[in-house]
Amino acid sequence: MPIKIPDQLPATNILRRENIFVMSQTRAVSQNIRPLKVLLLNLMPKKIETETQFMRLLSNSPLQVDVELLRIDNRPSKNTPTEHLDTFYRQFETVRARNFDGLIVTGAPLGLVQFEDVIYWEHLQDVMNWAHQHVTSTLYICWAAQAGLKLLYDLPKKTRKEKLSGVYRHHINETLTTHPLLRGFDDSFLAPHSRYADFSPSFLSEHTDLDILATSTQAGTYLAATKDKRNVFVTGHPEYDSHTLHHEYHRDLEEGMEPEVPINYYPDNDPSQPPYVSWRSHGHLLFANWLNYCVYQMTPFDLATFSESNFTVDE
Repeated sequence: MPIKIPDQLPATNILRRENIFVMSQTRAVSQNIRPLKVLLLNLMPKKIETETQFMRLLSNSPLQVDVELLRIDNRPSKNTPTEHLDTFYRQFETVRARNFDGLIVTGAPLGLVQFEDVIYWEHLQDVMNWAHQHVTSTLYICWAAQAGLKLLYDLPKKTRKEKLSGVYRHHINETLTTHPLLRGFDDSFLAPHSRYADFSPSFLSEHTDLDILATSTQAGTYLAATKDKRNVFVTGHPEYDSHTLHHEYHRDLEEGMEPEVPINYYPDNDPSQPPYVSWRSHGHLLFANWLNYCVYQMTPFDLATFSESNFTVDE
């Protein structure tokens, strides 16, 4: 089954050119099935680019997925046309009374900003608290993972001295190989990171009850989840396109930040050569597993009957 998105969304034609099955809203309404309702809270500046990346991953599923786009506030955007935001994005107040099968909270370029200094921090807390009562499973990406850990476990912000940038090898937790999120995963896999946050496996093990599912010697924790699978944390960027790290590297160069060349990204570590993608398959698999095992297998058929008491932890 395809992903279902608005007919005129820019991502629609982009994904179709990539031979990805996209169903328009016009056609989807004729199918007599209930699609999964997934809300995407897009915190990234370049919203069109980011929404396309996530919809690409959400499409890799036999389930019909109905994606709605959410913005954190109504401030003007420097990187996204106002017309696009007004046409395709909702304000939180318009969805507050509804229930959703899934929520994805994207990363944000706020790695060096303290939580209390984030202009929309209180609003983000409001959304995350709302999700406990209205969303079956929430997927936190990169900076949002750090924000989610602060909210759920009151963990302090831990910042690296140098930015972590590149594609890193990860290994799955040998004691949790049967976890649904890891089904189909190779013992080791590659995934991109671009962050200042520090997610030490030992620190998370000591201060949380999370299942730590995949880690990297260099990048720390990559994938973790609460026991009930209602909160999933991904510290990297499985959604990134082939050139996303490239653009970020050159952006930092232009801003005089003297960044290190992203690790294991360019052939022979040479930025003059085109980068190659080595993480796409596991990115698709991760999202397919999340949709199936954390959302579809757990969510009520009638979202109106959603209740936290519906969820139990498998022993």
